[in-house]
Amino acid sequence: MAARVSVIIVNWHAEDMIGETLAALDRQTRAPDRVVVVDNGSGKPLPLARFTRGPARVLTMSRNIGFAAANNVAAREETDAEWLALLNPDALPEPGWLAALMAAAAGHPECQFFGSTQLTGQGGAVIDGLGDVYHVCGAAWRDGHGKRNERLPTTCREIFAPCAAAALYRRDAYLDVGGFDEDFFCYFEDVDLGFRLRLRGYRAMHVPGAVVHHLVGGTTGADAAISRFITDNAMWSGRS
Repeated sequence: MAARVSVIIVNWHAEDMIGETLAALDRQTRAPDRVVVVDNGSGKPLPLARFTRGPARVLTMSRNIGFAAANNVAAREETDAEWLALLNPDALPEPGWLAALMAAAAGHPECQFFGSTQLTGQGGAVIDGLGDVYHVCGAAWRDGHGKRNERLPTTCREIFAPCAAAALYRRDAYLDVGGFDEDFFCYFEDVDLGFRLRLRGYRAMHVPGAVVHHLVGGTTGADAAISRFITDNAMWSGRS
């Protein structure tokens, strides 16, 4: 019997984008067993009808509790799911995205969380990220961010952690470390989670064939550049 997977999308005033994301999930070659949208107090109707290939539901929060907390709520609710696929409302998965992630999970039982190939720009011309990188000084950024999409990896490889804009986590591992630290609210919660998962002995892998097109990513893109700046300065300061 195939492992059950739920896709979790956290919405906060992204109603103009989430319909396309749900439609992209409807085109998956491996349909999710359930789609869960956590609405962080937006208070507007959501186009769940764009996903027709299985059950979909909305968990409505009375206020914006943050990306980290919203994912934790859904993770605890999805008791019959073995895997949790996290997807941003501005990330459009290609048709083979979920199938590639689930195939990697089946083929690599030594790993418990998996990252996608995130592209941006016209036609996916620019790399948004190939997994999170963590530096000894404490800075973190997305591997390959901002580079031209000219020579992507073709085989799965171990990474520090996936970017939670489009990632797959084994549910029991996610809950084993308590899920996201909700003090992060939004941004870098995935890096912290990756750190705690690895300390517990879990491993992460980048899946080249799991492709998503990240439509916005502007804020996190800035964060990635800032992180590189901090890293460079910390390294040079340590030498002086």
